[in-house]
Amino acid sequence: MKNCGISRWDDPKEINERLKKLTSQPIWEVNDDYYQNTVLKYYDDKCKESHAVYEESQKYIPGGVQHNLAFNKPFPMCMEKANGAYLYDKDGNKYIDFLQAGGPTILGSNYEPVRQRVIELLNECGPVTGLLHESEMLIAREINKHMPNVEMFRMLGSGTESVMASLRIARIATGKKHIIKIGGAYHGWSDQMVYGLKIPGSRNLLESHGIPGSCFGKTDEVRPNDLNMLERMLKRNRLSGGTAAVLLEPVGPESGTRPVAHEYNKGVRELCDKYGALLIFDEVVTGFRVAMSGAQGYFDVVPDLTIFGKIVAGGYPAAGGVGGKKEYAQLMAAGLATGKHRAYVGGTLSANPLSCIAGYTAIQEIDRTNACEVAGRMGDRLCDGLKELIDRYGLPFVAYNQGSIVHLECTGAMSFDFSSMSFLKSAMGLLKHKDMMYVRKDSMERMGAAYMANGIVTLAGSRLYTSLADTPEIIDEALNRFEEVFKHVQKTDKGLI
Repeated sequence: MKNCGISRWDDPKEINERLKKLTSQPIWEVNDDYYQNTVLKYYDDKCKESHAVYEESQKYIPGGVQHNLAFNKPFPMCMEKANGAYLYDKDGNKYIDFLQAGGPTILGSNYEPVRQRVIELLNECGPVTGLLHESEMLIAREINKHMPNVEMFRMLGSGTESVMASLRIARIATGKKHIIKIGGAYHGWSDQMVYGLKIPGSRNLLESHGIPGSCFGKTDEVRPNDLNMLERMLKRNRLSGGTAAVLLEPVGPESGTRPVAHEYNKGVRELCDKYGALLIFDEVVTGFRVAMSGAQGYFDVVPDLTIFGKIVAGGYPAAGGVGGKKEYAQLMAAGLATGKHRAYVGGTLSANPLSCIAGYTAIQEIDRTNACEVAGRMGDRLCDGLKELIDRYGLPFVAYNQGSIVHLECTGAMSFDFSSMSFLKSAMGLLKHKDMMYVRKDSMERMGAAYMANGIVTLAGSRLYTSLADTPEIIDEALNRFEEVFKHVQKTDKGLI
C-alpha cells in the first residue's frame, strides 16, 4: 500500500499477556536518589522560567494549564519554540519532541510549506470570512481523493464535535437509539461519551462527574477485541430501541494502547451489517498518520462514517470533521429544511479558511513526502530500540507500536480491564483496584518526568509519536537518553493490592 506507515501488526494476545505480567508485580521506576538529586534538580536548576509562568498561571487558569496534555510532573513546562523534531522551553532547554502536539504534526512541528501557505492566506483574506471559501472545497476533495469512502466531508471545530455529529446522523439514518463504544476509548468529552474512558468496564464511575446518569442511558461499552461480547450487546439492545452505531478507534482504544487483532475491524463490520447499525471509525489520530488512506485503507474496511481531527488542520486550530457515505453525510446539509430529518451541526469558526488551507496543504505534503511511511519506519526503529534496552536491563516494561504510534508501558497504569455485561461486576472490579491504579499512574508520571529531564517529551510518559522530521540519528540519540533513565530503574514495593 502506497504511503502506509504500518509495516507489521503485533499479536494483541502476546502484548496483553506481557501487560498482565507487568501489572501482576510491584512497580519498577527510577530510584529515589536519582529522582530527587538528578530529575527534580534539573527542574529546580534549569527550568526556573517555566516554573514562574506556571506559578502565575495558577492564579488565572484552573489547574494552571489550558490543556490536559500540558500537565506533567513536577510542573508543566512552558514551551517557547517548536521546530521539526524539537521543542525549546522558555529557559532555552532543547527537547526531542515525541508528543508532536498529541499527534497532529506528522510533518514535524511548524512545518514551513504549511506555515507559508497560511501566511499567504492571512495576507489575502484573514483567518475567517463567515462565508464560503474555496479552501473548504479543496480539503473535502483532497480527503476524498485518498479516502474514497469519505464521499462527503463536513469540517467542524474538534473531534468532540465531530463525534457528536456522527451519533446524531446514525440515529437519524437508522431510527435506532443505542451507541456502542469500545471500552477504554476516548471519543471526546461530550456528556454521552464520557463513559468507559481509559479503563474498559469503568462505565460512568471514573470521569463522569457533573453529568446526569440519564445521559448514559443509551451508551454501552464492550471489551476491546471481543466480538462475542459485542454481538451479545447488539442482541440485547434489540429489546430497547436497537443499536444505531458502533464507534471505535480502528487500531484499538486510546490510539492503540489496547491493541486489537488485525481482523477485528472486519468482524465488527460484519456484525454492524447483521444488526443494522452504522460503523463509525474514529480516525482522529490514525487518519493521515498510519496511512494516506487511513486505518480504513490499511485494514481494508469500509466504515459508514469517519471522524477526523488532529492532522486534518495540519497542526492548526479547529481540527475536526465528519465524513462518509453520501447517503449519511448529506444528513448534515446546511440551509433550509427539506422536510426530511437532518442532523443539526454548526460552529461559527468551523471550516474557517485558515484551518482548511492548512489541512489541505498538510495532506498534500504528507502525500508528497511519503510522511506516513517515513514516520512509521522511525516508529519501528524507536520501538525496536526500546525493546532492546528493556531486555538489556532486565526490565518488565512493554514496548510495541502501530507505525509512528509507539507505546512504552512502564507501569501498566491503563492496562486493566473490568468489562462485563453486569454493571455490578464491573463496579466491584474497579473499586477493588482503583487505589492501585492511581499509584501506578503516579509512577507513570514520575517516569515521564525523568524522560523530560533527559530531553525527551512524551505523552504522559507512555506514548510517543514519530514524524517526518525524525531521522535515524535523532532516534538513536533518543534511545541513548532512554538508556540513561533505564539505568536508574529498580523494583519497588509499590503497586500491588
